[in-house]
Amino acid sequence: MPRQVFLFDRPSRFVAGTVGAPGGRTFFLQATDGARIVSVSLEKQQVAVLADRLEQLLDEVVARTGTALPATDSDSAALEQPIDEEFRVSAMGLAWDGDAGLVVIEALAPTDDAETAEQTLLEDVEEGPDALRVRIEPTRARAFVERARRVIAAGRPPCPLCGIPLDPAGHVCPRQNGYHRGTILEP
Repeated sequence: MPRQVFLFDRPSRFVAGTVGAPGGRTFFLQATDGARIVSVSLEKQQVAVLADRLEQLLDEVVARTGTALPATDSDSAALEQPIDEEFRVSAMGLAWDGDAGLVVIEALAPTDDAETAEQTLLEDVEEGPDALRVRIEPTRARAFVERARRVIAAGRPPCPLCGIPLDPAGHVCPRQNGYHRGTILEP
């Protein structure tokens, strides 16, 4: 079956965002260009890893080229509506297009064959999983990183003892030997 590649070359907007309350949020990558909106869902940890790797890539580009990346206004608006999930992300790729001076980010849909996913990541091939491929300027990539970190931090605060996210009703802290926010849990 031919794959569908949602290609955005310098989209008007590329952001990470969420829908739902902390503890029950769904994370999305969303690319927008005019009336065209593509949203793919992914895990919070995938957003964190993408932000970290993207920052490393940008730092490497700055180190190699000696060109500073000016700060851009960070996007704090909500995700564009409607949010129609195209697919759930199973793998991501990140590259630098030195000729164009652009960052390339690709998110792949799940596939039964991990080898096929690896072979199709950042490649123009006919067969394979669907993909969202976005090419953005380095300054916009830096703004993506800043927003992604804010989105991640907006979740539930961590327990100061164990680091597990706190629910509004509390949690069983492994560092407290079964104590539940000041009370003992019934056996």
